[in-house]
Amino acid sequence: MIIRWSADDDAYVVDVPELDGCMAHGSTRQAAIKNAEDAIKFWITTAQDDGLEIPLPRGRLMFA
Repeated sequence: MIIRWSADDDAYVVDVPELDGCMAHGSTRQAAIKNAEDAIKFWITTAQDDGLEIPLPRGRLMFA
């Protein structure tokens, strides 16, 4: 997950690079992370239902 503040959206935005198009936002970092966890679960479930390959995590990014 990559977490950043978006002044345009007035929210924290979380991108999940491994999962194409998977992102979420929230008014706090914690809310954005929780929303991203929900989005990841939904993305994976949808991909499995559609028979798509689930990419493996690329590693751990400590600082962005």
